[in-house]
Amino acid sequence: MKTKQLTMNGKIVLLTFFIIAFSFLVAGTLLLSNLAQNNEETLGQRAMLVARTISDLPDIHKQLEQDNLQLAQTNINKMIYDIKIINKAEYIVVMNMDRIKLSHPSPNQLGQKSNSTDIDAAFSENYYISKAIGEQGEMVRAFVPILNDARKQIGVVVVGFALPTFLDILKQNVNEIFVTVVLSILFSIWGAHTLGRHIKHQMFGLEPQEIAKVYVELNETFNAMHEGIIAVDKDMIITIFNKKASNILGVRGNPKKYIGKYIFDVLPDTRLPEIVESGRTVYNQEIYVNSHSILSNRIPIFVNGKTVGAVAVFKDLTEFKQLAEELTGVKAFVQALRIQTHEYKNKLHTIAGLLQLGHHQQALDYLSQVKIQHDEVTKFLNERIYNENISGLLLSKISRGKELGIDVKIDEESQLTHFPALLDHHDFVLLFGNLIENAFDALVGVEREYKEILISIDDNDGMLAIMVSDNGVGIPQEHQEHILESGFSTKQNANRGIGLFLINEIVKKVNGTIEISSEVNKGTTFILTFEF
Repeated sequence: MKTKQLTMNGKIVLLTFFIIAFSFLVAGTLLLSNLAQNNEETLGQRAMLVARTISDLPDIHKQLEQDNLQLAQTNINKMIYDIKIINKAEYIVVMNMDRIKLSHPSPNQLGQKSNSTDIDAAFSENYYISKAIGEQGEMVRAFVPILNDARKQIGVVVVGFALPTFLDILKQNVNEIFVTVVLSILFSIWGAHTLGRHIKHQMFGLEPQEIAKVYVELNETFNAMHEGIIAVDKDMIITIFNKKASNILGVRGNPKKYIGKYIFDVLPDTRLPEIVESGRTVYNQEIYVNSHSILSNRIPIFVNGKTVGAVAVFKDLTEFKQLAEELTGVKAFVQALRIQTHEYKNKLHTIAGLLQLGHHQQALDYLSQVKIQHDEVTKFLNERIYNENISGLLLSKISRGKELGIDVKIDEESQLTHFPALLDHHDFVLLFGNLIENAFDALVGVEREYKEILISIDDNDGMLAIMVSDNGVGIPQEHQEHILESGFSTKQNANRGIGLFLINEIVKKVNGTIEISSEVNKGTTFILTFEF
């Protein structure tokens, strides 16, 4: 079975087995090496102890000092043989000062002279241990000089012990090694299996390849969305950054390279950190990020009741403004054309009636009056309002008012020469459109002989003030403090509660102000001020 086809549990168990096997190989090698070194030191000390014991034996001294070499050899070899058997030494060699071997495990070496240079230091009254390789394998040897009672050297004793091989050490510790290995493997497999199950449980029962597939699909889904999406974790590290977000905010390069980076290093003004800190959701708020105006929804991410990050879903406000303008401006223009068509039909019917009755002069006077009124309004808007979108909107609202029986007046001193910084005609279409429509709503259901809406635009001395006032139903005092909140409305109709919220967002964007003065059954006045 291929490794990539194994389950996560199988991979963890297999990996654990190889780690344990390698660990035992390394640890076993070090342990056996350490045991071999300890054995060498122990056997060396043991050899030295046996050699010192032999060098202090009075019988050995007596035999070395007698003149009969053959008798000394026989007696010493017999004594040494018993000592060798008792101490399990590989060999014990006693030599006189002429280097004649008076004891040796090989009979053919008895009486022979040693030519080895290893014992030179011992004939100079030195005590030492050395290691050598002989016919019996690796040996550790102790060299001890033999001194008589007068402290005169009369010979040398060499004691050798065979060092155990790695195989010998393994055989000596086979039971302990077997138990250790078996228990370690069993507990490691159990631990690996438990760990695998725990990890898989935390990953919702998915295998790594399944998680990778979900991640790729999710990533591609985010990139396919028309809205920009940015998400951060609780440490402000970017976890999601789709292509649309990169395009809207003008961030260059592949958005994938920003994942894992600190949000302030990429976009210092996203205002996502405040969502992580507060844990509160913010919907439909206009903010500036990287010098781009966007409409943002920022939502905290909760896991088990704790805030672990935040996600921002946003779109380019230019598109949103165009859509809003369509709702508040273009529709108004279409409605204005319908109103004007209806109005002009009525006027044509009046003119036709006057002509049929033969009142030619009255028909001419009526035509002149209608033309003068139309020209006056058109000329005023063209001269005092520099943007044709705003002019067209106001003209349509005047016509709409006539159809509803509401007199829409524009203060004769009004003028609009330019827009404040960061605002454009889209913003002002929203402002005028929503304020005037709200005034219409406030007057439609009112039983009043004269209904009017007064509009004033004061553009002087670096300040712009806009006033829209009506004599409609007014706003109750308890509603006035909530009237600018998103979704709040005193009407039950659908899609209400967004107009004044959008106006408030536009005003806040440039640090403007909104004043609301209202009294029930007397009317409402909105005053908006901006600094240039």
